[in-house]
Order: sequence, then C-alpha cells, then structure tokens
Amino acid sequence: MSELTAVRLYFPVAARAKPTSFWHRMSQPSLAGHLLKAAKHAGIEQVVMHPVHAGYMNGEPLEHLHMDRASKGLPICLELMDTETRIREFLANHQEDLQGVRSVLFRCECL
Repeated sequence: MSELTAVRLYFPVAARAKPTSFWHRMSQPSLAGHLLKAAKHAGIEQVVMHPVHAGYMNGEPLEHLHMDRASKGLPICLELMDTETRIREFLANHQEDLQGVRSVLFRCECL
C-alpha cells in the first residue's frame, strides 16, 4: 500500500507570488513558477503543471485560451505528489503564497 498523496492547486494563470526580495518587487514572479521552483527545492517527489484551455474560477466568467490575447482569469492547475506529511508541510510553509488558491488533497491508490 502506497502512502502517495496528491494536492491540486487551482488559481488564475496571472496570479503573482508575494515579493521576497528587491528584484521580486521589481518584477514579481508568477505564482505557478514560484511554487514549481519551491516544490523542487523542497524535494517534492513529483510536480506537474496542467495547462488549461478553458474554464473558470468560482464566480468568475468563463475563459478560453486564445492565441491572440492573454487571458488573466484563465485557471491553472499545479499538482504535487508525495507523502501526505511532506505535502502538508509544503502547504504550511507556503501558506502566505496560497491565499486565494483553491486546493484539493486526495490520497492516491497505486496499482
């Protein structure tokens, strides 16, 4: 029996990370890129960024991916997989960045 747990984080593609340095204040990194790098640095076993072609966040209008224009409200999904303890530790360490992010945690059944 595996202890593998996954969490999916949903947020707008235009979401920005909280600035942590002078350079971040000048040009805030995307939340997706920031969390991806932080997960790698934390040693999370697997992280996948799922591109979204259409969708909406709670209460927002439906958005579609268009080649001609950027869509700031289009959701993005970042999925992290590791043990539940490590996932919860990562979420606790980054709770300030995760304000307004919808997260879904579930245990995985590996076949």
